[in-house]
Amino acid sequence: MSDLPGSSAATISSYRLDSTVNEELMQGERSKVPPPRGGVAELLPEPVFPQKPELLNAPDEAFMPKNGKRHWTSPQIYHAMQGWAFPYFRSRLLRGEFHPIIAYLFNEWKCNLDCNYCWAYDNRVRGMTEDIAKRSIDWLHSTTCRVLALMGGEVLLRPNFAHKIIYYATKKGFWVYLPTNGRLMKPDVIDRVADAGVKTVNLAVDAWDIKPGLPKAMVPIRQYFNYLVHKQYKYGYSVFLNINICRNNLKDVRMLTELAHDNGIATDYHICESPMMEHDDFKHFEDNPVFIRPEDHAAIGELIDWLIQKQNAGWQMVNSVQRLAEMKKFMKKELDCWECRAGLNSLIIRTDGTLAPCFPMYSAHHDWGTIEAPKMKPDQLAAMKKNCEANCFSTLNHILAFCYNDARVIRWLFKEALHGFQGVHGNME
Repeated sequence: MSDLPGSSAATISSYRLDSTVNEELMQGERSKVPPPRGGVAELLPEPVFPQKPELLNAPDEAFMPKNGKRHWTSPQIYHAMQGWAFPYFRSRLLRGEFHPIIAYLFNEWKCNLDCNYCWAYDNRVRGMTEDIAKRSIDWLHSTTCRVLALMGGEVLLRPNFAHKIIYYATKKGFWVYLPTNGRLMKPDVIDRVADAGVKTVNLAVDAWDIKPGLPKAMVPIRQYFNYLVHKQYKYGYSVFLNINICRNNLKDVRMLTELAHDNGIATDYHICESPMMEHDDFKHFEDNPVFIRPEDHAAIGELIDWLIQKQNAGWQMVNSVQRLAEMKKFMKKELDCWECRAGLNSLIIRTDGTLAPCFPMYSAHHDWGTIEAPKMKPDQLAAMKKNCEANCFSTLNHILAFCYNDARVIRWLFKEALHGFQGVHGNME
């Protein structure tokens, strides 16, 4: 384990995963996806656009929420339950432990930006083919999984391809989630993915305007942001800002949080992490302005306290108050194990169709199988997580882990039912 040069009193490890576990996961050889049956590559169907021309041309004002309160219709609530609730209950009733609820489909591994904390791209890697995309969705449909998240890199580098994936997955009954840095999310792209049935857009921005190491900013995409927020009521999707807390964007986090609140959308927070394991193409270890040092802990702690205050005041946030508070422990390397469900109820599909349990393991050579032939072994995952859980702050997998307590889920569902399932009211604490 080495430390970053030029980081003053900091002791930021180059990789978070224990060197022995890291070495074990980098050994071996991944399985390869067999060629398509009959040797002919499968293609995704061409999307029909617009599916509802009368909706495309309708005025936005007619769909704006009354009295500032958004109303979700019964079909929208039922579709969300098909994506999340029904697969969850099936996973609790079926035998075995491999019952995916959400899958992250890496349709791209290239990106149009270079964020200094991000290892999740390599512009030398070819994006996913239509054959792998279609077969992935078909295989997932044969499992408990009904939530599909596109993932990159930047998922909209090929907007027509993303449109095809969303259209096909939605027709198969998936609840589709789209993360993007927003630079390529032009109005026409928004209309197409919305018309295809996307349900949530995760807009990743870390700064108000571009700053060193943080090119994901609001100023360059403000027009697209306004269009995206206004159209959500017409098309029935939701929007939230995904913000990574770094040492050089503390004021920006507050500004973006206030912007989201003013526009009636939620926020989701991450705490800046160095790569968990080896990534040969990552080039920002030295003199990185975003990595968090011990001398930054106090200022970040004040920001976290401010976020908790806003959460308690009713501001919409994906993170629970408990999870926000645990960011302080994570910075100090004091995070407790939290029973991660990666590889059991969530997984990633790489651009070539191979599988891994989670984002940090994308570069691992360990063989977890492929689409149509998974090899997720609970014993291997449990042994690996004894080390990696304490070094990982995954929001989604923490939420899944929190859900695998039946009493919590029942209490939360009862509370949401009292509110008519009209948005999330508090957390499962």
